[in-house]
Amino acid sequence: MVGQRAELPAPLSRRGPRPLLLHLSLAAMRPGGFLSVLPSWNPGWQHLNEENGAGQPGAGQTETLRRAFETAAQQDRDLVAGIAAYRRDPYTRSLAEPPVIWAEGESRLLDFGGAGTVVLFVPSLINRAYILDLMPEDSMLRWLAGQGVHPYLLDWGWPGEAERKFTLTDYIAGRLERAIAAIPGPIVLAGYCMGGMLALAAGLRQPEKIKALALLATPWNFQAADPKQAKTLSETLPMLEPMMQFSGTLPIDALQTLFTMIDPFGVGEKYRSFAQADKTSPRARRFVAMEDWLADGVPLAASVAREAIGAWYGANTAANGNWRVAGLAVNPAKYELPVFCAIPGRDRLVPPQSARPLAVAFRNATIIEPQTGHIGMVAGTNAREALWRPFAKWLLGLS
Repeated sequence: MVGQRAELPAPLSRRGPRPLLLHLSLAAMRPGGFLSVLPSWNPGWQHLNEENGAGQPGAGQTETLRRAFETAAQQDRDLVAGIAAYRRDPYTRSLAEPPVIWAEGESRLLDFGGAGTVVLFVPSLINRAYILDLMPEDSMLRWLAGQGVHPYLLDWGWPGEAERKFTLTDYIAGRLERAIAAIPGPIVLAGYCMGGMLALAAGLRQPEKIKALALLATPWNFQAADPKQAKTLSETLPMLEPMMQFSGTLPIDALQTLFTMIDPFGVGEKYRSFAQADKTSPRARRFVAMEDWLADGVPLAASVAREAIGAWYGANTAANGNWRVAGLAVNPAKYELPVFCAIPGRDRLVPPQSARPLAVAFRNATIIEPQTGHIGMVAGTNAREALWRPFAKWLLGLS
């Protein structure tokens, strides 16, 4: 209207989804792949419509092609709209941080309070620890603190000069064991994703301090779901070496690229869905919080990256019994104390086929398989019923 100033859209304030160019390129490739199977694009269709002449599409094929182009264009518009809406969203994570009771290098031990069974949560080395403390209404650790549990969280932090030289043994037999020593025991050790493997190795090394283990979406047989994909991933190591030698780490965007290749079109699908969502809803707010967490990754120490990609994925050392930490074989069959295993049924990052061999190897395991995804199990809409409550029940039942 005349005399009124038009409102400008909020500025873009986020970098995600990372790496953005890769996701946009994959989105552009998908419609092309779809169109290539249409009759008028496929050289195998020699007689599209005889009455119009060989090779000339008839009315039916022309209409099919037109609709396919329209669908592809709409998908592109939805993707761009979803990414723009996410990057303009005003949400910021503003939870007050719990007290730090121990620190070493870039790592810290956070005390979430509560009274009762003491549990130390060990996250992956790749993503930030706060996925377990995502939002006030979606914090697994704050909820547990009100359920007769005393949670602690090991925040590995950003790999500094010292951590960039670490191996898995340095993290497990060094920093993790010293964090365990900072908490009066005995304790339950709970690992999420890669953190579950670290927790298992530490639990085998310190049976006098660890009275039980909890392994949440923890991989073990890295070749069970797709051997070819696992070996292909391991074959990327030579290409990754120059950047690892330069920085001493596998950088964030390189890690994100490897994860994207597991589900190439997944990011496009979820952002198209977000474009249509009610941006004021709790679900939309949770989506933004999770995407912020995914974009807020940390580099991985080069020696750890080599072992994870080359040994775990390439040689399948964990499942084959050849993974050792400080000389001790990491053998789940040797662990006799109680274990809780949560295996998300819709996990694409750690497929159930990868996690089940670990769960069934224990002598005393409680196993649940909630129908959630990898992140949804700990911080999603149904996380409380899918994981939090059964896990709390198991913890409170420990003698």
